Amino acid sequence: MESSASSGAGEGSGEDVSGRLIDVILDEASIARAGPDVEHDRAVAIYDLIEENSFCPCGVSGGRFVLRLSVVEKKLVFQISSEAGEELTTHVLSLTPLRRVVKDYDLICESYYQAIRHATPSQIEAIDMGRRGVHNEGAMVLKERLEGKVDIDQPTARRLFTLVYALHWKG
Repeated sequence: MESSASSGAGEGSGEDVSGRLIDVILDEASIARAGPDVEHDRAVAIYDLIEENSFCPCGVSGGRFVLRLSVVEKKLVFQISSEAGEELTTHVLSLTPLRRVVKDYDLICESYYQAIRHATPSQIEAIDMGRRGVHNEGAMVLKERLEGKVDIDQPTARRLFTLVYALHWKG
């Protein structure tokens, strides 16, 4: 079973939707069960990513793409297909460069979710600032790992990092 979200963003509106994701599929076999906070973050990240992104495999001039994310043998797999379902490319990335930042992000998210329930607003804000900083670091690492493979902007890298984090729960 897989989770997917698609959007008709830009369809019929005259908006340029070239060079973007129109669907993201997370391989359910790669995801461990998670609490409601993580499930919520996953759903929001997919929705936000579909609504607004800049994503284009290198060597492809524009288009609308479907991304299937999975973790296979401790490697991150990006399977990219055209809107019509034609497989365009698959990139397999080592998770090693992301391990430390994912671990740091996991720890700070746990602190953040606990703080939401028990801490003062200023404590929550301080933890959230740290969480955003680690999230930005993870997005930067992911963007660097995709360099020369897929062109993405920083907001897209941030949303993708959220999904990579969601996939990494099992590993």
